[in-house]
Amino acid sequence: MKQKHQVMVLLALVVVALLVWSFEWRKHTPAMQTAISIQNYKFLAVDNPQIRWAELERAQKTEYKSNGRNPFSVIAPPTPQQKADEQKKIKEAKTILPPPPPPPPTTANWPQNLKYFGYGMIPMGTERRAFITDGEDVYVVNEGETLLGRYRILKVGNANLEFQEISTGLHGTTPLEEQPGSPSL
Repeated sequence: MKQKHQVMVLLALVVVALLVWSFEWRKHTPAMQTAISIQNYKFLAVDNPQIRWAELERAQKTEYKSNGRNPFSVIAPPTPQQKADEQKKIKEAKTILPPPPPPPPTTANWPQNLKYFGYGMIPMGTERRAFITDGEDVYVVNEGETLLGRYRILKVGNANLEFQEISTGLHGTTPLEEQPGSPSL
């Protein structure tokens, strides 16, 4: 019984192998398919396959004239109506322009909390010193030095103080302010 069973399985496998082989035998390999397609190729129906020199010369002499469209862009050029609307918007925008910004300052501003109240001179030297107050604090600054890291003292005069704002480079002056004296007894 065991041997009969093995023979039946063997026959079944042989039948399956024959079926697979017969189906694959009918199919063509890629090389055979290419050869068959070349054999079945139908040529174009061209009356005269020679080069047409006159048409070639005419095509070479043709000059390209653009219509304004970029051939490499998918965005279509604006229509004449869109161009007219855009021009109209530009004209309207020109008539309703905001006022121009104020011109930049030409002189530096001296802070209101700083007061130039006096000057002095070293007996042996030529540099003059300015006395500047900021409420309770008093600063003594020579000509050419900086005050609070923002102002360079250029000239200490009898009636005014010339300075330069370091960040902007603008020059300015501030007057000498007389401090009221203490009442005498």
